[in-house]
Amino acid sequence: MNIPENHLHKLIDGLTYSNACLALYRLPWKEQPVLVLQREGNPDTYARLQDLNGKTGFVLAPFHADNRQPIVLIRPDRVAKGWPEIKETLADWESASEAMTPPNNDTAYAKDSRRAYAEAFSRFITPLRQGIFQKLVLARSEDMDLPAGFSPLATFINACNNYPRMMISLVHTPVTGTWIGSTPEIILSEEQDRWHTVSLAGTMPVVNEGMPEEWGTKNREEQALVSTYLRETLQSIGADVKEEGPYTARAGQVMHLKTDFYFHMDRTTHLGDVLHQLHPTPAVCGLPKQAAYDFILQNEGHNRSYYAGIIGWLNPDDGQTALYVNLRCMHLSDGKATLYAGGGILPSSVEELEWEETRHKMETIRKAVITTNRYLSCSQIKKASCNWPHS
Repeated sequence: MNIPENHLHKLIDGLTYSNACLALYRLPWKEQPVLVLQREGNPDTYARLQDLNGKTGFVLAPFHADNRQPIVLIRPDRVAKGWPEIKETLADWESASEAMTPPNNDTAYAKDSRRAYAEAFSRFITPLRQGIFQKLVLARSEDMDLPAGFSPLATFINACNNYPRMMISLVHTPVTGTWIGSTPEIILSEEQDRWHTVSLAGTMPVVNEGMPEEWGTKNREEQALVSTYLRETLQSIGADVKEEGPYTARAGQVMHLKTDFYFHMDRTTHLGDVLHQLHPTPAVCGLPKQAAYDFILQNEGHNRSYYAGIIGWLNPDDGQTALYVNLRCMHLSDGKATLYAGGGILPSSVEELEWEETRHKMETIRKAVITTNRYLSCSQIKKASCNWPHS
């Protein structure tokens, strides 16, 4: 029996207020979303990326894993591709959509302000100009009240329609709460028997839908730092690397400099080890890597949580691993959304420009937020890959 549109809509939104574990995602330029659903219980949790060796499932890993925010793996008890399969799969879970008390995931609302960011920037720029670091990434978070009638599923579909180049995700577990994101950055994916990662560094806002004629020194230097790190890291694990780029790539309200790295690996059972080597890349952390990582944890002034971590499908055997850096994302809790964004800081960085960069990045996910009624009645939403599933 076909599930009416409104029924499916309420069912998926209801699951984000339950104890269910699910991930709904759509890969760039793909026509159909994929649902990963765990039958019962909490997701598997891990302390280290290396613990993902040989595992299969949907991964949500934080920037920094600890007991409060572990690496999460949603077990793939059911995997449905495309709306017809998703509707059929969710029919079995209809009882789980009954209203439940949303979990308190102990995520403090962001207290960042313009002044707080300026103070953090001052802490970051000093060691950079002293030559202690080559690069640091300064992130911030910002709260927004969700509109009455806010819908996680409608927001997911709206993001799919607006951002075909990005990986769009809606993930919920009792451990992590609910996250919605639209990320352009691959950390590890498999394509036609070869592996792929990217250097995505250097950012400019989209102006009048045009592409920049020239990138400034700061952006080109930032791109070079991240590319050098990835090149050397992949070579250290014995990969034969082919590079393409850098080139300009659009991601929502901003454009980036991007370099693709393609390589082959003989072993696929040690993907957790590879992720440990790659994460966090200088695109979300800094250089030198470990010192920058420690500095950020001590000086950034807020908890990144699952922002700038890893999100996506992991399977060492099916040739379809697709793992991304969790950027342009928001965490939902108690009628609010906490939005996250960051930017690379170099010795030449200017505080006001860096603030504006984070503002433009946040707009990518902010613009996707939509209510149930507005989505179902909005004729302006173009028919795209994730257009609403009709019965």
